[in-house]
Amino acid sequence: MTNYAHPEVLVSTEWVDQHKFDRSVVLVEVDVDTSAFDEGHIPGAIAWNWQTQLCDTLQRDVISKDNLEKLMGQSGINNDSTVVMYGDNNNWFAAWAFWEMKMYGHRDVRIMNGGRKKWLAEGRELTKAATPHKPVTYRAHDRDESLRTYLRQAQDAMQSRDCVMVDVRSNDEFTGKILSPPGLMETCQRGGHIPGAKNIPWAQACNEDGTFKSAEDLEKLYMDNGITPDKRVIAYCRIGERSSHTWFVLKYLLGFPAVSNYDGSWTEWGNLVGAPVEKTMAL
Repeated sequence: MTNYAHPEVLVSTEWVDQHKFDRSVVLVEVDVDTSAFDEGHIPGAIAWNWQTQLCDTLQRDVISKDNLEKLMGQSGINNDSTVVMYGDNNNWFAAWAFWEMKMYGHRDVRIMNGGRKKWLAEGRELTKAATPHKPVTYRAHDRDESLRTYLRQAQDAMQSRDCVMVDVRSNDEFTGKILSPPGLMETCQRGGHIPGAKNIPWAQACNEDGTFKSAEDLEKLYMDNGITPDKRVIAYCRIGERSSHTWFVLKYLLGFPAVSNYDGSWTEWGNLVGAPVEKTMAL
């Protein structure tokens, strides 16, 4: 992993197996719900539910500073803990949790390369046993808003030559053929994409086993499509979870200096009265 700009943010399944009971390490399985975790998880891991624990449940927003501090403290995570995230869907929601923790200034947070998929494929140990953690005090930093894009910033960026947007949804979503992946409830009134955006589906950054592609392959994937480090890059998808995965790749694996996640994404833009929409493939 040393060819990445920040190889320290990735750990292997072997590393996790060796360090899963270290007192300084907290393993967190993150997903849209905890059903897979309940069926079997890495020994020592705890579960975070994206819907109820990592989002504001009253208004559409990321977790608040106060609630993050409570979640971290209740999970036995202090400011010096090494937090290792993993999950299904090649670490979609693990990347979201990583993004939120970086917004609130946690120093040592990592992702298990390959996620739950690779752990299972290797036949590594699973347990259904709960892992109690002694509550601790956690103090978060004020939120780093440079890692996040809001609607007005996305609208301004559409007109800027110094900024490029990458739409990480499927081609069918990008062209407006479908409004959302089958079975997912958050949707929009209009299909298509933000004018000028480049379509690089998030999964193209991963190998078949769920691990991230090499730095060389990732550079070719993004730079050949006009996503270059000399520009500000805004990643978006449908509700921000897939784009947090691409944000992680661009910022931490490739080292792009100015990358943000537009978590309002297409469910905001595609429901906005008067918002410009394209349905054709971007050149």
